[in-house]
Amino acid sequence: MAKNITSLLKPSLNWLLAFIPVTLLLEHTVPDKPVLIFLCAAFSIIPVASLIVQATEQIAHHTGDAIGGLLNATFGNAPELIIAFVALRSGLTDMVRASLVGAIMANLLLGLGLAFLLGGFRYHIQEFNPRAAGMQASMMMLAVISMMVPGGYHTLVTEETLHYERYLNIGVAIVLLVSYGLSLLFMIRTHPDFLSGDQNHTEEEEGRWSIGKAVGLLVGASLLAAWMSEILVGAVEGASEDLGISKIFIGLVVLAVVGGAAELGSAVMMGRKNRMDLAMGIALGSSVQIALFVAPLLVLLSLFAAPQPFVLAFTRAEITLVFMSVLIATFVASGGKTHWYKGIQLLTVYLIFAILFYLIPGK
Repeated sequence: MAKNITSLLKPSLNWLLAFIPVTLLLEHTVPDKPVLIFLCAAFSIIPVASLIVQATEQIAHHTGDAIGGLLNATFGNAPELIIAFVALRSGLTDMVRASLVGAIMANLLLGLGLAFLLGGFRYHIQEFNPRAAGMQASMMMLAVISMMVPGGYHTLVTEETLHYERYLNIGVAIVLLVSYGLSLLFMIRTHPDFLSGDQNHTEEEEGRWSIGKAVGLLVGASLLAAWMSEILVGAVEGASEDLGISKIFIGLVVLAVVGGAAELGSAVMMGRKNRMDLAMGIALGSSVQIALFVAPLLVLLSLFAAPQPFVLAFTRAEITLVFMSVLIATFVASGGKTHWYKGIQLLTVYLIFAILFYLIPGK
C-alpha cells in the first residue's frame, strides 16, 4: 500500500493529464483567452504522447524494431494530420505547408539530434543498420523532388492555367501515395530482413504488456491526441495574434513540435536505451510518412472538405529547409555509428533554422 502511494506521488508526465479537463473547461468558459487554451492543449498532448511511446515500445517487443518504428510513426503522425486538416478547413493553407515542413525538420534534426545526444551521454558509440537509414534517406530525397515540382510549376500558373495546377497536384499526390504503399510492401512483406537491426536487447521480461493491451492503449492515446490537437489548432490563430508571432513560425516550429511530440519522444527514449535502429526508424520513417502520405492525402481530402484545393506549392525557403535537413541528416547518420556530438550538430542546424523563421516578419 505504501509502495503504491509512493509511486503515485513520484513526479511523472502523467500529472500533465490534468491539463485535458482544464483545456476543455477553458474552451467552454473563456473562449476569448486563446493563449491559455493553446498552452493547456499543448501541455495535455505531452503525456498522451508519452503513452504512445510506451505502447509502441511494448509492441516493438512483439513485432521487432522495423514494424515497431513504422507503427509509431503512423500513430505519432495522427495529431499532425488532424492539425493540418483542421487548419486546412479554416483556410490556413500557408500554416499547413509550414507545419508539414516543420514536422519533417523536427524529426530529422530535433528528434534525431536529441536521440544521438542523450544516447551518446550513456553509450560511447551507438550502432544502427546503415542500409535502412540509407533507404529512408533516399525516400526523403524523393519527397524533396515531389515538393520542388509543384512549387516550380506554381510560379508559371496564370488564371487560364489554374486548373492544370490542380491536376498536377492530384497526379503527384496519387503517385506519392502509390509509392508510399509500395514502400510498405517492401519493408513489411518482401524485404523485412533488409531493414532489420540488432535484436539482441536485454530488457527484462517483467512488466511487459500483452499485445492486446499495448495496441488498445496505442489506439486510445492516438485518438485522445487527435482530440486535443483539434482544440489546439482552433486556438492557434488567436494565440498568434496575442503573442505577436507569425502563423508561419507557429506552424513551422510550435505546431510541428507539439503535433509530433509522440514520435519525437519515442525516438529520444529509444536512443537513450541504445535501440538506435528503432530510433532511426521512428524519426526517418515519420518524415517519410509526412512527405509521402500525409501531404498527398491532404491534397485529396481538400477536394471535398476545404474551401479551396490544397496545392503543394512550397516556397523556396521551405524547400531549402527540407533539402538541407535531409542532406545534413544523411551525412550525420551515415556509417551506421553515432555519438553525442553528432546530436549537437543536428540540434545546431535546427536552432539556426528556428531563429531564422522567428525573426522573419510575416502574418
